[in-house]
Amino acid sequence: MKTLLTNARLIDPEAQTDTPGWLLIDGTAIGATGPSGAGEPAADHIVDCDGKCLAPGIVDIGVKVCEPGERHKESYRSAGLAAAAGGVTTMVTRPDTLPAIDTPEVLEFVRRRANEAAPVNVLPMAALTKGREGREMTEIGFLLDAGAVGFTDCDRVISDTKVFSRALTYARSLGALVIAHVQEPILSAAASATSGKFASLRGLASVTPMAERMALDRDIAVLEMTGARYHADQITTARALPALERAKRNGLDITAGTSIHHLTLNEMDVSDYRTFFKVKPPLRSEDDRFATVDAVRSGLIDIISSMHTPQDEESKRLPFDEAASGAVALETLLPAALRLFHADQLSLPQLFRALALNPAKRLGLPAGRLAPGTPADLVLFDPDKPFVLDRFKLRSKSKNTPFDGARMQGKVLITFVGGEKVFG
Repeated sequence: MKTLLTNARLIDPEAQTDTPGWLLIDGTAIGATGPSGAGEPAADHIVDCDGKCLAPGIVDIGVKVCEPGERHKESYRSAGLAAAAGGVTTMVTRPDTLPAIDTPEVLEFVRRRANEAAPVNVLPMAALTKGREGREMTEIGFLLDAGAVGFTDCDRVISDTKVFSRALTYARSLGALVIAHVQEPILSAAASATSGKFASLRGLASVTPMAERMALDRDIAVLEMTGARYHADQITTARALPALERAKRNGLDITAGTSIHHLTLNEMDVSDYRTFFKVKPPLRSEDDRFATVDAVRSGLIDIISSMHTPQDEESKRLPFDEAASGAVALETLLPAALRLFHADQLSLPQLFRALALNPAKRLGLPAGRLAPGTPADLVLFDPDKPFVLDRFKLRSKSKNTPFDGARMQGKVLITFVGGEKVFG
């Protein structure tokens, strides 16, 4: 089966181009691409894209799906439907479940459930230490064999540097990717805002931005000692960027990501104590937000993720300091990212470099490209379509989005996974 997508605006993050053209889907892969009017091939089915944008599907690192343990918050079925509607064709899922994904048996359960229920690709990560308790590392080799694509204790930072260095040394011997949450755990404990005048006026428990820099400095030192493959999941402050730049310049195998919420929101958004704006790490100053956007544009920060974290109403309808952290973002990732495009802060190829190409490259996947022979994981979207977000229309089971009622621009029209239409 061949499908020709014609009259499209091809967003190629690899070539960093935004040009009119066509793309042929041949079975499960991209067969060919070309400029508009240049010998379009025959196909069984033709889709007129009407000048809308066609880009590689988003590869989203750090999605929380609450199976096992909290299926009422999010299942693989609901998360998969939300991902397809948001142009996310690959979800890289976190192990912070109940119980944690720290054995091959639990990982096999997760993979089976994901393959049965989700219409998109699902790649699971496993815990770096047993129970995410920071004391004893997991069986990294067995978990790799069972299909783990990365190892992380998520927001439970391993405070014992000896345990962390041993885990990275072992991971390096197997070529495993370690993903870390760079927040100094003692300073960050119970914090719900970034320290400064605003947090003081609101009476919120806060943490200094230096907590991020301190944790990153520690991890870089251990990385220099072990030579492991390392990814910092969220860099959100200007203070951490020089250390990241030095580590890359010194040739360490380090990449970094940030969340869509830290790129598009700031600490002032929590002024009315709306707990849907409580995320981890907390929202930063506008100066930090601008610095983070600049780092994405320059390529210093490699990846943009949703950091999709479902929470039920009971855990959010609490005083701000007591409420659970996190926000759903699978469906809002692309329209929120397009705010940066409409503000002339990032081009569409730059956005999809961070949303699709770089995460695929970091995980060794052939996705994230428009090159012939690569998987036909694609998203067709209208970058200019305006809408007002209604959280109750989200496909996620949990509705904890900070963008509820917000005016947004950018709608996904069709999502393809392996050449098959899963949305639209």
